[in-house]
Amino acid sequence: MTDDGSNTAVDFWFDPVCPWTWLTSRWILEVRKFRPIDINWHVMSLAVLNEARMDELPERIRDLMQRSWAPVRVLMAAQDRLGPAILEPLYNALGSRYHPLDQPVERVTIEAALAEVGLSSDLAGVGETDTYDAALRESHRAGITLVGGEVGSPIIAVPSADSPTGKIAFFGPVVTPTPKGEHAVGLWDGVLAVARTPGFYEIKRTRTLGPDYD
Repeated sequence: MTDDGSNTAVDFWFDPVCPWTWLTSRWILEVRKFRPIDINWHVMSLAVLNEARMDELPERIRDLMQRSWAPVRVLMAAQDRLGPAILEPLYNALGSRYHPLDQPVERVTIEAALAEVGLSSDLAGVGETDTYDAALRESHRAGITLVGGEVGSPIIAVPSADSPTGKIAFFGPVVTPTPKGEHAVGLWDGVLAVARTPGFYEIKRTRTLGPDYD
């Protein structure tokens, strides 16, 4: 909560095809149950982030990056037509299919997600065009500018009077499974504590577990 009693604005940049981002997004939604925060969702793109190094990526990742353009384009189109409030339900619909249900990153999955949130399946066609690419790149740039290009999805930012940008931002946290209840809140408080420490940059250890959606 801010000094004036209003909720803290939390900006969350996501690419819907990233399984680790999905877990982090479930965590921030859990935090919202216990902390006075408002989540502002923003689209970023791992395809944009990696486009200069596509030749260095494994073939399966290159394939995913190519297919990942469609869902982020559709998210941007939905936002343009209905406003930013559509991003949370549409991301929920897409992400639940891509990750816990392990459905393919293909048009049929996008169409099913659109139907779930009451949008026409015709909107899926935007994913095959570059109509919203400029807006997508701008949304992506806004997040990456806060943290630098050596990170990925997700990016989280919160207000900070001590920052020249008015925000402190960080990549992650990368965690599996999604913390619940007091564990979710404890992680939130800890992440904010380290992010607000001047000169703090990184905590990291080798991942020994894959994404756990239970």
